[in-house]
Amino acid sequence: MGDPSTTPAAAEARRERLRAARLYLVFSPHLCAGRDPLAVLERLLPEVDLLQVRVKPDGAAPSEAAATRDWTRRVLGLCAPLGADAPLVVVNDRVDVARTLLAEGCAGVHLGQDDMPPAAARELLGPQALIGLSTHDAAQVVRAGDEPVDYLGFGPVHATATKGYTRGLGSEAAWVAAQATHLPVFPIGGIDALNAGELEDVGRAAVGAALLAAADPARAARELRALLAGGAGA
Repeated sequence: MGDPSTTPAAAEARRERLRAARLYLVFSPHLCAGRDPLAVLERLLPEVDLLQVRVKPDGAAPSEAAATRDWTRRVLGLCAPLGADAPLVVVNDRVDVARTLLAEGCAGVHLGQDDMPPAAARELLGPQALIGLSTHDAAQVVRAGDEPVDYLGFGPVHATATKGYTRGLGSEAAWVAAQATHLPVFPIGGIDALNAGELEDVGRAAVGAALLAAADPARAARELRALLAGGAGA
């Protein structure tokens, strides 16, 4: 008997959840302000819809693939008790790791413009996996409509030290990107409680440090979610 999580019905359910997703956590353990990353993440899991594991190699895992695999397994272990309420989990860049962990609950992979082409990733991962793609201008957004991807990241919307961008594209550019495609678009880059309200018309955002380094991560997530929905926050 096959894994029920990889059936077409399960895949369509994931894509329905993706279309409804609002808050996307980019989980990088080094952004957790010196705290236990898993403790921070445990507080955030009930508040986010989609989660990307983006890690750097460390002493215990000498390669990017090994670090990504090990951290993703830890994340999936934390998600397991939440069942259907757990966020969808994808890995950054590593199609090989995503393929290895599909049967363990990994939903797919997020690719950058210089990573494996989406068509090659789709061939390796199969039709059920989720594939996201980073975009940085309107032309890339339009071209992505011909790729076998399920959602787009778009940015940086604002300057962000995390990725070394000193200037952002702006919230209006994110709105234009969202209007230019049928795919869900998650603006990313320097998004926090001070500017998330600018993305109300998009209704989605991908966030890392603003949640992981917050004094109260769960509260910060609820506030961002409310701002994206046009509310005042918790």
